[in-house]
Amino acid sequence: MATVVLVGTLDTKGEEYAWLRERLREYGSEVLLVDTGILPPPAHAPAADVPADVVARAAGHDLARLRAAGDRGAAVTAMAQGLSRIVVDLYRKGKLHAVLAAAGSGGSAIAAQAMRALPIGVPKVLVSTMAGGDVAPYVDSSDLTMMYSVVDISGLNSVSCQVLGNAAAAAAGMARRHERNHDESAGRGRPVVAATMFGVTTPAVDTARARLAELGYEVLVFHATGAGGRAVEKLARDGMLDGVLDLTTTELADELVGGVLSAGPSRLTAAGAMGIPQVVAPGALDMVNFGPVSTVPERFTERHLLVHNATVTLMRTTAPEMADLGTVMGRKLRTARGPAEVFWPLRGVSAVDVADGPFEHPEANRAGLDALRAAVRGGEVRVHELDAHVNDPSFAVAMADRLHQLITEDARRATH
Repeated sequence: MATVVLVGTLDTKGEEYAWLRERLREYGSEVLLVDTGILPPPAHAPAADVPADVVARAAGHDLARLRAAGDRGAAVTAMAQGLSRIVVDLYRKGKLHAVLAAAGSGGSAIAAQAMRALPIGVPKVLVSTMAGGDVAPYVDSSDLTMMYSVVDISGLNSVSCQVLGNAAAAAAGMARRHERNHDESAGRGRPVVAATMFGVTTPAVDTARARLAELGYEVLVFHATGAGGRAVEKLARDGMLDGVLDLTTTELADELVGGVLSAGPSRLTAAGAMGIPQVVAPGALDMVNFGPVSTVPERFTERHLLVHNATVTLMRTTAPEMADLGTVMGRKLRTARGPAEVFWPLRGVSAVDVADGPFEHPEANRAGLDALRAAVRGGEVRVHELDAHVNDPSFAVAMADRLHQLITEDARRATH
């Protein structure tokens, strides 16, 4: 029977969690109730299968000391860490097929952090008072499902019972489906490759995807908008990828210069840390991304800007910035535990970086390539210069074929 792990603060929401547990059981789920509350639960609260002191200990903390300290922020952080470790452990043991929580701001922060720690594909449902606003801090690059609670999660009433009942039904159904999918997919499936894409590199990724499909791969394409890059990093760390075709690394430029589509400082690190073969290109490194032109920071208004559409403004990276990006890319790839290679197109890195195009700047691109070569010198990262544009079919096929070779060679080494 599929198990839903029900997580929440029983010190303030015991009545709601007792009700949710009964609904989940009615819908055919086993239930594991985990208490993330900081204060002692009232007498009428349901007994937790995993008490709050166990959650605190999982993070290396003593619950009594957290209570005595009176620092709510520190306590929430500790409980979030402990819950994350507990749900991951339950998942690895096959005792978790979905997670459900209902919470205000503090409980949502605890539950969401733990849900994000689980692999993509594990059902995660969070009913929250915070879901009516910006949910990015809770969801980030995960597949977490948030439902707005409409009313506060403070007692049971005609509205909350409808919302919470829908959430319980959803979690129970998702758990059953996940259990069945896991059983059906065990030992099956094609090797999986992640590919990164932007509008200005779409032709290349489409060609590479078709080539990899011919070679027997399932290709997951991610839009390099910050969340897309973080999703690639998460999938790599979760062990769900056999290779990465990182053709579009534009998020590095936003992180370096201050654009709006940064994927954070850990971009381009997970595949290397996990030893996953990766082939990388400087796709769209010629641009930093902003919103409407009116939102471009004042310090950049004299720079070379291109209005891509009404909601996206692009800024051409300079030669010094490209040099910095080459150095960043090289240093990150040098730490890779698995095979890592770079393919650099000498005739342009995006659809607008072409002869007589708005972002043509061969000197800047050369500065990036030279800095990259200097950063990897003496290491095992190979750099291939191709007399082609990033969107030329020959460039995309060369990257795809090389990734296939690296994955094949890596698999052979693993079996010997």
